[in-house]
Amino acid sequence: MKTDKSNLLYETIRSALGHVEEFVEEGVAPIKRLQSDENKTPPALGLIHDQLEGCTRCPLHEQRTQIVFGDGDPNANLMFIGEGPGEKEDLLGLPFVGRAGELLTKMIENGLGITRKEVYICNIVKCRPPKNRTPTPTEVGTCRTFLDSQIEAVSPKTIVTLGKPASSLLLGKDIAITKVRGTWHEYRGIPVMPTLHPAFVLRQYTEQNRRLVWQDLKAALAKSRERSV
Repeated sequence: MKTDKSNLLYETIRSALGHVEEFVEEGVAPIKRLQSDENKTPPALGLIHDQLEGCTRCPLHEQRTQIVFGDGDPNANLMFIGEGPGEKEDLLGLPFVGRAGELLTKMIENGLGITRKEVYICNIVKCRPPKNRTPTPTEVGTCRTFLDSQIEAVSPKTIVTLGKPASSLLLGKDIAITKVRGTWHEYRGIPVMPTLHPAFVLRQYTEQNRRLVWQDLKAALAKSRERSV
């Protein structure tokens, strides 16, 4: 009896494998993984993203193509926070993928020697402001809860704020980015390094500006590693 059951099980498995081979030969994938581990959004960030789905909380939703949530390692020690999505970001649904994003990626990968996937990147507002204007206080305030939730979920060791709006928000006051860049601050117990926005560096593409941002990012990376030991 036992042998008969074993034979039956063997025949069933062999038959199933035969069907799989037929599907593969015909170009059909009978089994599809929902998401690879690499691309899977962690539960905490996933819940925040779900809360933003179809958001109409402020006027920015009226002209957006899609919400631009965040990108990178959900457990990153180093987090970058910018101002808001631009045209390309709005189209692709990813932060910092336009010209400024390309420069930021080069700063991270060529300057710091780590991959973009090793950091987490987001913006203070998740929808593109019309004509890439600065988001209003109301728009920033409406989105702040989601930014704070992202920071809490990722729990970075160090934050780099890119430009005046992001730096002013986390520092809790209106600042001149050229005055505070390169100096340490704190947000909810996390060290914050304000620096120039890559878009500003593109507009003022001088050796000095590139060197200053590189110094700021190197200091931030060192701080993130120091606190992770």
